[in-house]
Order: sequence, then C-alpha cells, then structure tokens
Amino acid sequence: MDMLRKVTDYQHKESALKWEGTFGEYLKLLEKKPWVAQSAHARIYNMIQDAGVETVNGKKYYQFFKERLFGLEEPLEKLVEEYFHPAARRLDVKKRILLLMGPVSGGKSTLVTMLKRGLEAYTRTERGAVYAIKGCPMHEDPLHLIPEALREDFFQEYGIRIEGNLSPLNMMKLEKEYNGQIDQVPVERVFFSEDKRVGIGTFSPSDPKSQDIADLTGSLDFSTIAEFGSESDPRAYRFDGELNKANRGMMEFQEMLKCDEKFLWHLLSLTQEGNFKAGRFALISADEMIVAHTNETEYRSFIANKKNEALHSRMIIMKVPYNLKVSEEEKIYEKLISESDVSDVHIAPHTLRTAAVFTILTRLKEPNRKDIDLIKKMKLYDGDSVEGLGDADLEELHKEFPDEGMSGVDPRYVINRISSTIIRKEMESINALDVLRSLKEGLGQHASISKDLKEHYLTCISLARKEFDEMAKKEVQKAFVYSYEESAKTLMDNYLDNVEAYCHKTKLRDPLTGEEMTPDERLMRSIEEQIGISENAKKAFREEILIRISAFARKGKRFDYQSHSRLKEAIQKKLFSDLKDVVKITTSSKTPDEQQLKKMNEVIARLIDEYGYNTVSANDLLRYVGSLLNR
Repeated sequence: MDMLRKVTDYQHKESALKWEGTFGEYLKLLEKKPWVAQSAHARIYNMIQDAGVETVNGKKYYQFFKERLFGLEEPLEKLVEEYFHPAARRLDVKKRILLLMGPVSGGKSTLVTMLKRGLEAYTRTERGAVYAIKGCPMHEDPLHLIPEALREDFFQEYGIRIEGNLSPLNMMKLEKEYNGQIDQVPVERVFFSEDKRVGIGTFSPSDPKSQDIADLTGSLDFSTIAEFGSESDPRAYRFDGELNKANRGMMEFQEMLKCDEKFLWHLLSLTQEGNFKAGRFALISADEMIVAHTNETEYRSFIANKKNEALHSRMIIMKVPYNLKVSEEEKIYEKLISESDVSDVHIAPHTLRTAAVFTILTRLKEPNRKDIDLIKKMKLYDGDSVEGLGDADLEELHKEFPDEGMSGVDPRYVINRISSTIIRKEMESINALDVLRSLKEGLGQHASISKDLKEHYLTCISLARKEFDEMAKKEVQKAFVYSYEESAKTLMDNYLDNVEAYCHKTKLRDPLTGEEMTPDERLMRSIEEQIGISENAKKAFREEILIRISAFARKGKRFDYQSHSRLKEAIQKKLFSDLKDVVKITTSSKTPDEQQLKKMNEVIARLIDEYGYNTVSANDLLRYVGSLLNR
C-alpha cells in the first residue's frame, strides 16, 4: 500500500507540472523566464552544468556523469567544452553531427543513454521546461509563430533569437482554425520521453531492402487522402518519423555508419540548415542535437569512401577511449555487479582491483623509456606515487601514444568472466585467484583474440598475479601486527629522534639510564633501505624529513607516519620484514600448536572486522600467503 501511495504522489506531482495557455500568455511567461526559449544544444549544456562541476588541479569533473562513467574525465571535458558549450552559444559547431568513436563497451552507448534519461528528468524541472504548440506532433517551438519580418524587433524586446519556420501543419491550423490570430494559438508544456516519442528519437539500421526513409521523416496517411483531397495537404501526412519526434531534443543514430546512404543524406540539410525534406512540403525546421556512435574500423572505412566527404565535413569526432585508471575500472565492475542478482555474493578484497589491473595492462602501450615499465606506467596513470617519477613524466607518457585506450580488453569480457566464476563456483565467496583463473580460461574461448594477442594477455595476467601477491602479503602482515598503528608510531618516533640527532650532530639520552648515546645508524639504515635509500642519499633524505616536520609545525599541524608517503612505506616494510618469519611459521604449520592457533584466529578476526573479508576468504588468504612465503 505504501508503494501505491508513492505512485499516487508521483502522479499528482506530474499533474502539477502541466501548463496550458495561449501564445499571448506564453509570451508573458517568457518575460519572467527567458531561458525557456533555449535551443536543444543549450538545454543539454545547461543540464550538464546545473548538475554541478568540480575543478581539481585544472581538470573539470562533471557530476552529471559521475555515477555511470568512470575514468573518462578528459574525453568528457573535451565533449562539453568543445562541442556542447560552443553549440549552446549558437556557434557553427551546433551545425555538426556529434560522432562518438571508440572501442566496444567503452561507454559510448552509456553516455548517450545518460543524456536521454537526463533530458527526460531535466524537462520536468523549472530550468529545463519545454513549451510547444499544443497538439503538434513535432512539439514545435511556439516562437515560430512570430513572422520573419518581426523577429529582429522580437530580439530587441526579449533578447531571444528565433530560428526556424512554422511547419506546414501548424501554418494551416493558424490560417484555418485561428484566422491568423497567433495570440490565440494554444501552447502547452511538454515533457521529453523516449518511450512516448517526445523530444527524443532513436534510429537503428536494419535490412536496407525493408527499411523505409519514412522511419526518419514520416509518411503519408493514405486513409485520409480521400478526406483531404491531396497528398500535399499536411493533415494527410504523419509527422511521426524519428527526426520529427526528436525535434527540440536529441536524435540518436545507432551504428550510424552502417546506415544506407539514402538515410544519411537527409542529415546534410538538417545539420547545416536546421531543416529536412519530407513529403510534398517545403523544408521542415527541426532543432535537435544529432549524436551517433561507431567504432574505429567502421569510421576508417567511412572516411575512405569519397562519396561521404560532404557528410564527413559536417561531423565532430569525439574519441571515447577505454578508461586507463585501475581505481576507476574497479568502480565499473562494482557498479555492474551491484546491478545484478549476485550482488549478495562475497567478493574478497582486492579481487576486483586485481581484475582491473589485468584489464588496464592490456590497454596500455609499452613505454619507449627503459626506466618505466607497464606496472610503473599503470600506477602513474592511477595517481600513485612512483619513486623517481613525477607529473612531467606522466605528461610525457600521455603524449607518447595519442590513441592509447582505443584497444585492449573491454569491461564486458571481464565482468562476464567474473560472473562465470560466481555462478560456476557456487559458493558465497570468490577471490582474486578465482577471477584470474577464469580470465585465463576465457582467452581460449574468445574467437577474436589472435595468438600474439593471447600471449600478451597471458603476460598481463602474470603481472596482475604478481601485484596481487604483494597486496596479499601486505594485508596478512598488517593483520599480524598487534596494534599496528601504535607499532608504526613508536617505530617512527624512534627513527625521527635519531634523525634529528644525526642532522643536528647531537646525542640522544637513554630514557632509563639517562646516559648519552650516539644516533642509532643501524636502526635508521634498516628503515631507509626498505625504500632503496642509498648510503650516499641518506643525508639528503633525513634532512628532507626534518624540513617537512618544520613545515607542518609552522602550519600548526601534527606530523605522523602517514604525512610522508615514502616514510610511511619504509615504516610499513620494516614492520613487515620483522614479522615475516612469524607469519611464515604460523600460516604454513600443518599442526599448529595452541599459541599458533590463537594467533591465527586473531588474524582471521582482524581480517574480517577491519579489512572486509569473511571466514572463507580470510582462511583462503592466509593459506595462499603461507605458500608464497615458503617458496
């Protein structure tokens, strides 16, 4: 009953949004809300902007795309700023077809779907409201009623430019039903809906022999010709083609370059002049954003055909490559799994990340620099710090291969293999090794993967396995550390006391005996060597640590082991190396004694409570790490 009440409330809200009035009343509404007369491109741009824009390090992040598209910040910024923004300002870009080009499952269709669903919701808001001549099958802009000769005066008074001419049907209605009195023409608020074919059109190519151009432009209603007496009477024509219905909004051409040529030529006039030809009528005005998507192979074939030159010049090509960030790829898998019926299956920590590591490695191109391998490149792309490399190196890598991300393993393949693992294992828990095994098995079943590509993908699986091995060892070793944070803090404080004494050339005082001691060089080096600090570099590293502490103190902040990424790594590795033998013995013992068993149970409890494992995955992890340490 609660759901029925919600449905009723929703219907009441929908009814409250409706508006009807005369054209004269619509003009009064325009005086208060001039944004109502925005163009199709402007409406889409404002929809994206109104959702919120966050700028981080000079890059724009659009909240509109946040929940569905991951790792595509740069292509999306280019799309919004180089296409939608200038098109919204009525620059020549609005006269171009937007062609999204990218690999399969790269996000093209998702992007278009988001724009569609976004427009449906946006036209139900005050900022996105759309008004049309009542009863018009094309939801025509009421401002088309203003005669051409008076449009400059209208602009001077309202600040709104009018583009397009009154359609044949509304021209006839104006003369016959309203005696030319435009102020009496009824106007209504409309709400975009793909299902109801209002403001959103979709065209998908099918058999060229059976598909009719009427699918785009409408057709004659032969049952009414006898009534109206002529095929050129607009009342005898169905203005129900996709181009008609997409007026005021957006039109999607699925697999556009697979369309027969006769369908594509209609777009020449529509994009350049804002009108198209239908039936025995003058050109029909339409204000709509045309978006299409294709893959790189089809696009290359299309531009190679000289007959397509006119259409090609009317396109804006936007590349939509695969995501190249591991953390963002992981979010894609999390989203897809959360939408499935197996969302209750426990997926052990690092499982999806390991799958993402494999996927990203297949998409990256081997760097030309010998000091950077694929793993380092992958980590740089994901925003991780890599010793000896910085922002300049990252920028250089991005420029090295402009087409990077246009090939590699697609998310569908990976999520299919993860799904196969979940279903086939028939257990409540899966881990990274299960998924890597499934990914490897799937390569042999994939018909489009060549022998050379398969070898490369197997190498990527090996690299992903090594990355997981390191993550697994760290996870277990952290869980073995009793009061890990306290242990790390104690070790760091001890290290910093010695560093300060070393740099200032002073002595330390033993807290128990009170006697003076020289700085413990052995302790400092045992920590610094964990991150490869050489004997020659130790002095500079220690001085840099002291400078960082002073900087924190000036800002009134407290310096801890989390404040310096390299020092944090060194402290962790030192703690882990000290515990390695304990972990090794405890996890590998076939007949653990009472003390070892107690320690194992403590570690399992910590893995479950603090790290997100369940009983099965925690035990699997311990056994696996034990085997790694015994190799």
